[in-house]
Amino acid sequence: MKWLLILWGGPVLFLTSWYTLSYNDISFGIFMLSREANDLVFQMYGNVLGIDPKTIPLLVARAMIFDSFIVFGLIALRKRKAILAWYRRRNDQSSVDATARASDVSLSSAP
Repeated sequence: MKWLLILWGGPVLFLTSWYTLSYNDISFGIFMLSREANDLVFQMYGNVLGIDPKTIPLLVARAMIFDSFIVFGLIALRKRKAILAWYRRRNDQSSVDATARASDVSLSSAP
């Protein structure tokens, strides 16, 4: 499971960092982090895919969100027993608290 998160999170972090730095032209003297490189990369992708380069960042973001739902769904599927146990403990504790509060109210209202 750790490797799944590393192999998913590494590229997502890398791509998000590159896009944010290059879109805002925070290049630190590195050409690949410049706005010019950002425009060039998306222009090349647009030419290869035959679509407008301005639509590609939105498509990539939507794909990353969809992939994130799949990854977290797989994690939830693997951890469903622990999640269910946590949920039951939480609800049992809240029902105990509600019962205690109800009995405190009934005791305080007694003459």
